[in-house]
Amino acid sequence: MQTKRIRTLHIIIILLLITTIIALTFAGVMGALYVREVKEVGRLQGEREQLLADQALPALSVGVEDGTSGNPEPGMDGQDAESSAEVAAAGQDTALNLDDAGIAELMQSKEAEVEQSIKDRMKELVTGEDGSPLKMLRSFFPENLIYSFENEYVFAPVLDGVAKHSLLDENFEKTPEGLMQYVENGTVTSHKGIDVSKYQGNINWNAVREEGIEYAFIRLGLRGYESGKIVLDDYYDANIKGANEAGVGAGVYFFTQAVTVEEAQEEAAFVVEHLAGYDVSCPVVFDVERISGGKGRADQLTQEQRTDITIAFCDAIRAAGYTPMIYGNVVCFTRLLDMTRLNDYEKWYAFYDDYMYMPYDVSCWQYTEKGKVDGIPNNVDLNISFKMW
Repeated sequence: MQTKRIRTLHIIIILLLITTIIALTFAGVMGALYVREVKEVGRLQGEREQLLADQALPALSVGVEDGTSGNPEPGMDGQDAESSAEVAAAGQDTALNLDDAGIAELMQSKEAEVEQSIKDRMKELVTGEDGSPLKMLRSFFPENLIYSFENEYVFAPVLDGVAKHSLLDENFEKTPEGLMQYVENGTVTSHKGIDVSKYQGNINWNAVREEGIEYAFIRLGLRGYESGKIVLDDYYDANIKGANEAGVGAGVYFFTQAVTVEEAQEEAAFVVEHLAGYDVSCPVVFDVERISGGKGRADQLTQEQRTDITIAFCDAIRAAGYTPMIYGNVVCFTRLLDMTRLNDYEKWYAFYDDYMYMPYDVSCWQYTEKGKVDGIPNNVDLNISFKMW
């Protein structure tokens, strides 16, 4: 019987201990919550006081004795100063009497001002002299390459696996003549170039050289986008001979419509054959553009197929002892090609604007198709490169 009582007593003691622990734990939790709430209330009170103080700030710029502004804006006359004093004083009185509803209303007003400011900025980007919806979107989404494709805006992610350039936007400058250049520490480090084909007609290459043109990419030929036949540009021989004789650095480009690796190798062989006997110090370029309207025989290639074709051409050119380069625009460098597989080849980028919208490493930028150069009777594409070959 005694043993049973002792056992019962032990159970009671254990229950009391458990109850005590639970009670202490609960008290601790409640205490912590109370402290946190006190801090939160204090923080909110502090914010409210700061807000009230901010509302009173306009009165600080008004002279107490004569009612004139302590730091007047240019052109402010006496009448405007008195009006400012009245507004400031009214604002101060209102601030001192704000209740919670007033603060909420004030915060909504501030949110509306911020929202309107964002809208105004967007409107400025769209309606400015050089503005456009695309430019606006690009400024808000720098992590994407944004372009228009088949009446839709495409947001292509900037790929981590593709080499990036280190060019700075603020270093791009346009001369009074409308020529783009890249300037570092007051020194122009970019190089002036053009690209030409039969559409430029007869060119006076000595005059081109006198204009300060350092290099030219000359169209060697193309594959027909319907027939698939390879043809030589009508003015190729005259242009590359003229550039060589005038001392203008020469490169060539070929417009592809290859649909297989074998056709790309055929195009490369055709190019190499026609380079013989000429000084080609600049790259040999593979132009992978699509034909507008979906008429090209290569337009239905997958990204993998087109990339395989591009690599086949570039490797054949490199094997022949020349520097391969790939020409394209935003669509080419995001949609048509797998850029993660093309880091080993130089890029020539086409984008017609006053800013170079491309994070990937490029050697050359074609920035306009409406250039004027002495010695060339028609408009010509203008380029700047960030190296010489």
